[in-house]
Amino acid sequence: MAVEMVQTRHPLGKSNKPVSKQNYELFKAAIVAVLQDRELTHTELVDQVTRHLTGKFDGNVGWHTMTVKLDLEAHRIIERTSPKPERYRLT
Repeated sequence: MAVEMVQTRHPLGKSNKPVSKQNYELFKAAIVAVLQDRELTHTELVDQVTRHLTGKFDGNVGWHTMTVKLDLEAHRIIERTSPKPERYRLT
C-alpha cells in the first residue's frame, strides 16, 4: 500500500520536501496547538512540539517541525514576527 504524501511549500517559493500525509497532519495540529494564544521562538516551538508529540512520533521531530512550519508559513496559517529573535504566531 502506497503512503499518501503531501508536497510541502516554502514561503520564499523554494522547493520543499514531501511529507507523509499522516505526519503532516500530526505536525500541523501540534504546531497550531502550541501556538494557540502565544508566540514562540524557533527553539521554543521545537521544544513545545516535541513535548506535545511525546509517545506519538518516533522520527526526527525537529526536521518535521521545520518542514511543516515552512509550509504553514507559505499558506499563511502562521507568520514570523519582525524583531529579533523572530517568533512564530498564528495569523
